[in-house]
Amino acid sequence: MKIKVLIALTSMALFACTTSNKKSEVSMDMEEKVNQFAEFKLESNIDDLSSNQKDMLKLFFEVSEIMDDLFWMQAYGSKDEALALSKDTDTQEFIKINYGPWERLNGNVPFIDGVGEKPLGAQFYPEDMTKKEFEEFESTDKASLYTIVRRNEEGELLTIPYSVAYKEQLEKASKLLKRAAELAEDPGFRKYLELRSEALLSDDYLASDLAWMDMKTNRIDFVVGPIENYEDRLYNYKAAFEAYILLKDMEWSKKLDKFAGLLPELQKKLPVDPQYKAEVPGSNSDLGAYDVIYYAGDCNAGSKTIAINLPNDSRVHEAKGSRRLQLKNAMQAKYEKILVPITKHLITTEQQKNVTFDAFFENTMLHEVAHGIGIKKTITTGESVRKAMKDKSSALEEGKADILGIFLVKELIEMGELERDLMDNYVTFTAGIFRSVRFGASSAHGIANLVRYNFFKEKEAFARDENGVYTVNPEKMQLAIDELSNVILKIQGDGDYDAAVNLVEKYGVVDAELEADLAAINAKKIPVDIVFNQGAQLAGVED
Repeated sequence: MKIKVLIALTSMALFACTTSNKKSEVSMDMEEKVNQFAEFKLESNIDDLSSNQKDMLKLFFEVSEIMDDLFWMQAYGSKDEALALSKDTDTQEFIKINYGPWERLNGNVPFIDGVGEKPLGAQFYPEDMTKKEFEEFESTDKASLYTIVRRNEEGELLTIPYSVAYKEQLEKASKLLKRAAELAEDPGFRKYLELRSEALLSDDYLASDLAWMDMKTNRIDFVVGPIENYEDRLYNYKAAFEAYILLKDMEWSKKLDKFAGLLPELQKKLPVDPQYKAEVPGSNSDLGAYDVIYYAGDCNAGSKTIAINLPNDSRVHEAKGSRRLQLKNAMQAKYEKILVPITKHLITTEQQKNVTFDAFFENTMLHEVAHGIGIKKTITTGESVRKAMKDKSSALEEGKADILGIFLVKELIEMGELERDLMDNYVTFTAGIFRSVRFGASSAHGIANLVRYNFFKEKEAFARDENGVYTVNPEKMQLAIDELSNVILKIQGDGDYDAAVNLVEKYGVVDAELEADLAAINAKKIPVDIVFNQGAQLAGVED
């Protein structure tokens, strides 16, 4: 009896020790994952703002928190339930970074046992819904950006407008925006806030998008609402809630103004047959530089946005173009904390001098410019490219913007609109592929970078030595840029979904060499992305 008790006690002690070690390993693993995101403070100098403007900022923080809560509902469900999946503080922090228990920059693999795979349609559709069932579902608004799909009591599919599904939260946000509008000193900004507050309750964002396009002189900006459709990986139909609170850099923005009027001329220079560039982009587009003081919702999930090209509505593009907002402080953070360390490890010593912040800024800026050119409606049926490309629309559009952005650098230099060494942009662009490809194949940006990496490799735009160090070949780089631009523009223009699938399947893969290079970057503990220390207090609007 005593022997059995002793054996039992010893076994319990060993089990406890083993369990403790497992917990320690899990905690350490989560700590390392959290540390892959370099912390960056979103601070600002608001001394030049009026008391009304500072009061507006306080209201914007409240609205942003609502948008954050709504995105949690769309991406996972209850934030509290997500955090309750683990008591480990590092794991909880990683859940916050990813807005759920799936690792966004690692193919959305679950990092908590038992949660299963992330639904492709997030919480926009019933998890048990099949594509066949959705396609046979007769509904006029099932593909709307602003409806969710649910089942009725009989188990049949039905649509619910956002304004109904999220009624309580949106009514509160709408009231706060109306209060902010009363404080707005800029007439254009006041009109936008008033219309945006109404749009939250009606699901009709066109008027407020048009009003947002007309704003040119306001120091504060506030991007808010259901905007991007990346979270819907099933169809790319549904828009996710987000918010940015922005302060405009007036001096830098003046430098960028000249590019806005060049879109029609740049459209004509695209390396594709005339029928694929017959559309005339709006020339009222606006380029501006901003500092961000708050990210909420979709834009804060996983990788952080460093530039904005909005609105997404093609009707606005045709009427007024779009606005392209360069987020300088976030861009500087990614350049210093991620791109420079990657460059030192993967780019040949002779070309490291060609990786510069100015080139990084221009490449990012022209990526956003490139969203406004090319094809918006297919030349075959006239339907929107977004709908024709279905679940591949975001990856293809991001790939188009990336490749056309770097194409435009050469064109602008030749036009005398940009003074710089083109090699800087090429090498910085190449280093940037390795930064963005780490976002993984679950991200539209990650897929776009994988396609480009493999296409460039095939066309010998760069050479990789036995040590995994890359050297850019500028002549072959330019040829590859022209060819890939042509491929993507034709796929979009033809509305050829099968060709889009084939492009992604052929080139959107990680080969052994790239896998080794990414492993080497990770071994150097180079951050994957940034995470923000942010809030009203850091922004200076609360004591």
